[in-house]
Amino acid sequence: MGHYLTILVGIILVNNYVLAQFLGICPFLGVSKKLDSAIGMGIAVIFVMLLATAATWPIMGILNYFEIGYLQTIVFILVIAALVQFVEMVMKKFLPALHKSLGVYLPLITTNCAVLGVCISNIDEGYNYLEALVNSLGAGIGFLIAMIIFSGMRRKLEGNTDIPVAFQGVPITMVAAAILSLAFMGFGGLVG
Repeated sequence: MGHYLTILVGIILVNNYVLAQFLGICPFLGVSKKLDSAIGMGIAVIFVMLLATAATWPIMGILNYFEIGYLQTIVFILVIAALVQFVEMVMKKFLPALHKSLGVYLPLITTNCAVLGVCISNIDEGYNYLEALVNSLGAGIGFLIAMIIFSGMRRKLEGNTDIPVAFQGVPITMVAAAILSLAFMGFGGLVG
């Protein structure tokens, strides 16, 4: 149990995919303006990461069996694209407001390198199936936490007249993201 907790805490805080490994920056910057959209995107990413890991981990075993492991990235991208299409159809049917608020960023989960990164990382780290699922859950939760925190930061920055004109808009957003990333570096010694 402690081993799984170490994996979970490590990927959420220490090796956060967005703030430490800089994967998944596009939705992080694009969807974090509104809290509800940020939460919706974070939950969708958790769901897709778990599904992608559940599907790609056994597929890697098949690829290795046939000695075609070099096709890993291509196969994983195809599996992730199919899963994202499935999630988009479900959201459109059952959560139309969230589907509309996420807009173009929902299909971008397909190209979200954090989803592909967690699938490949699970294989590279040599995780067994359960460890891979725990790692993916933690990566998704870390993504969600980063989205929520950054959404709050952006809400405070929006319309702030104390920001110099040259820094308003995208520049102050990038500075805020960098400061948040630096803050997460403080967790560096937490898991050893």
